[in-house]
Amino acid sequence: MDVVTNIFVGLHIIGIASLLGGFLTQMKAMGAGTARFVPAMLHGALTMLVTGIVLVGLNQAQDHPLNNIKIGIKMAVLVVILALVYVKRDDEQIAKPLFGAVGGLTMANIFIAVLWT
Repeated sequence: MDVVTNIFVGLHIIGIASLLGGFLTQMKAMGAGTARFVPAMLHGALTMLVTGIVLVGLNQAQDHPLNNIKIGIKMAVLVVILALVYVKRDDEQIAKPLFGAVGGLTMANIFIAVLWT
């Protein structure tokens, strides 16, 4: 069971990398006002959502203690990110504050995962 959990942790990290990487590749365009949400950002957020739900289920199946408040906050932040990226995915240009908010929320989600013990 640990191998399956570790595989999903790896997939979750790949989702984070895709979302954050898509944001970082558009940073120069954000400065010029032409940033857009690339498909990698949407796919990364969806990957994070699915693998996160699976990880919670796997941990509950093994009777590991879970911090439900932390998981709920991370899920809420991810749903906001996913909603913003999904709704604006076809727009040619995204406003700087909105694009920056997605990057900031992504980094906040990473720090919640790492620092909240």
